[in-house]
Amino acid sequence: MGGRVPKDRGGDPRGTGGWGGTGAPRQCEAGPSCSRPGGAEPLRPQEPSLYTVKALLVLDSRGQRLLAKYYDSSFPTAQEQAAFESSVFSKTHGAGGEIACLQGLTVVYRSSSDLLFCVVGGPQENELMLLAVLGCLCDALSLVLRKDLEKRWLLENLDGAFLVLDEIVDRGVILESDPQRVLQRLGSRAPEPAPYGFVLFDYLASSHEQGGADPPK
Repeated sequence: MGGRVPKDRGGDPRGTGGWGGTGAPRQCEAGPSCSRPGGAEPLRPQEPSLYTVKALLVLDSRGQRLLAKYYDSSFPTAQEQAAFESSVFSKTHGAGGEIACLQGLTVVYRSSSDLLFCVVGGPQENELMLLAVLGCLCDALSLVLRKDLEKRWLLENLDGAFLVLDEIVDRGVILESDPQRVLQRLGSRAPEPAPYGFVLFDYLASSHEQGGADPPK
């Protein structure tokens, strides 16, 4: 599983001085504790888990959802998901840094033109792992679209964007953090390019032709 980021190499994954620290400003919501919604007591160390990602979000410049995948029961209803996405947008829109702590969860984010990309993990999740997923998501979508990451291009290729998400994270487990490997995995199952020129499969077909191989059938 090339490109997979190791979960634990020792040290303090939360601190900025030890391994796992990014040095990026961390935005925490007001209250006694930003690592737990109630702020009653510090979180105890958790057992390592493969289920690293709780949600992947892509919002537009007004905070409206374009793409979203939730991988656990943290926000079981559409109303709770919408409220959480609104909070994420309010917390991160126009803010410096790339890491926020919100409702007891770790959110890493990146803005691109009129889009906001977010990866949500648990309160003690390794920030470097979440940032690797975020970078892979943005880079893979950029390669697939062959254009700038903008709302209009994303909306025209939502099916392809969902395929990219599925190749990076499955049920909360990180599958891949290398955007080139994501494209290779997509290429192995891509059908004949559609006559209307669906961008994802058109990209994959042209890549095969440049490499001297026949387009996938």
